[in-house]
Amino acid sequence: MIELCDVYKIYSDGDSEIRALDGVNLFIGEGEFVAIVGQSGSGKSTCMNIIGCLDVPTSGKYYINGADVSTMNEIELSHLRNVTLGFIFQQYNLLPKLNLLENVELPLIYRGMPQKMREEKASLALERVGLLDRAKKMPSQLSGGQQQRVSIARALAGDPKVILADEPTGALDSKTGRDVLNFIKKLNNEGTTIVLITHDMSIAQEAKRIVRIQDGKIISDELNGRENA
Repeated sequence: MIELCDVYKIYSDGDSEIRALDGVNLFIGEGEFVAIVGQSGSGKSTCMNIIGCLDVPTSGKYYINGADVSTMNEIELSHLRNVTLGFIFQQYNLLPKLNLLENVELPLIYRGMPQKMREEKASLALERVGLLDRAKKMPSQLSGGQQQRVSIARALAGDPKVILADEPTGALDSKTGRDVLNFIKKLNNEGTTIVLITHDMSIAQEAKRIVRIQDGKIISDELNGRENA
């Protein structure tokens, strides 16, 4: 489903260059739950941005569902992000002036979906995360864990094939973070491909496969024995 082939991302810093990604090769199959783990500056966020079509490689190829992303223009990339990918961010990224239902509807508005259909899909997504009864509430009226569940609902509303979760528990206490992780695992068990980005090895251990990245290179790629035990 996701394939990075000899991907480089190089930034110029005066007379030197910074290799945020340095020849990365990575394949993620449909239905996998993969954690990409590394410390700050390791390249994991750059890797996520390329997988999420938020950035493009300096060189190399990126394929998703067999399509060569490197040949796509911005309109095609935007469509791919909207239809194929769902995003969960550390800081939720909810719009404070929109209620929960309206926040979840946003990706569907960009897709041009009719109002009645997008309201139905957004309501179903909120129901899946247990917040349909709060659909008309504002984000400020919710706890951090509830706001993250809304961001999960927003990611789910468009029925994405892949969900990218960038430090999804980073702003949460340990118990609430555990609840969010359990829900992400449930989504994977239902067939959604999950790519989890984290600096925390204890969070990465929740995935079925762990890819470690350092200095822009993948240094290990292993099935998680604890998860599969």
